Amino acid sequence: MTDRTIQEQVVKYLGDVHSIEKQALPQVKAAPKIAGDPVLADAFERHIGETEEQIRRVDERLEELGSSPNKIKDLAGSLSGPAFVLFAKSQPDTPGKLNSHAYSYEHMELAAYELLSRVARRGQDDETAAVAQSIAGQERDMANRLEDWDRVVDASLQAVGRDDLDEQLNKYLADAHAIEAQALQMLAVAPKIAGDEQLKQAYEHHHEETEAQQERIASRLEARGASKNLLKDVAMRLGAINWGAFFAVQPDTPVKLAGFAFAFEHLEIASYEQLRRVAERAGDPETARAAEAILAEERSAAETLWNGFDRALDASLDKLGVAA
Repeated sequence: MTDRTIQEQVVKYLGDVHSIEKQALPQVKAAPKIAGDPVLADAFERHIGETEEQIRRVDERLEELGSSPNKIKDLAGSLSGPAFVLFAKSQPDTPGKLNSHAYSYEHMELAAYELLSRVARRGQDDETAAVAQSIAGQERDMANRLEDWDRVVDASLQAVGRDDLDEQLNKYLADAHAIEAQALQMLAVAPKIAGDEQLKQAYEHHHEETEAQQERIASRLEARGASKNLLKDVAMRLGAINWGAFFAVQPDTPVKLAGFAFAFEHLEIASYEQLRRVAERAGDPETARAAEAILAEERSAAETLWNGFDRALDASLDKLGVAA
């Protein structure tokens, strides 16, 4: 039995991206003040107007389709956005943490609009597909502006002081170890809810890669006489367990999972881009090479997920019983 039509699903995804933008707006408004560099601040400043316009365009499209935003989801997004700003401000390397999160968030938005566009095209809703593709282009451009990794690292090191690069490098390695702990938990759940055999195999393959990545980071910490941050590792793992529960109850689990995993890969990419540069500045070529090798694997995993979006979408629409 068909639970909803393809056009009803288009409206549902429009509501989702509206909530994502409501979460993004307070973050991007606060970001220029804590970016730590005028060029990075300008990138965020420019995106404020873009985000406001994106909300207006999604609002307009919902109205044209006889619907309206989900007020509960919008409120949740508006309230959770500032929470990350407070977290970033609390970190000694605020510019780097801010940039990593923003880079990941832009890719979450990119994935959301790409998937909206694909659903709209299946429903022959060319207007919504065009709006989604236009906004996706803006999100991609913003992500590209954030890829000034040398500038990000310089701003972060300036915030904490450059006198003890070895200690800073140890902290970046510990952060990478914690992120991999989070990834492992998520990837342990992902194959069970992937909804597609090829995606299931992709998640399983990357789980094996991630185990090796974490071991490599642990090896570098040991070689440097440093240790992982157990509190961060546990906190990250617990966060990933909560995500697993969240995805398990979503009616369109496969596509939500694929979009989030795509964004998480870019959180890791941002982290390893910065780790590599800190290692180079600290005169640790072994750690720099390890970061470069892991970066290649994270980029490959992100590309695999992007190429699997149609499969994830098919699995989700089938689960929902959606028919055009």
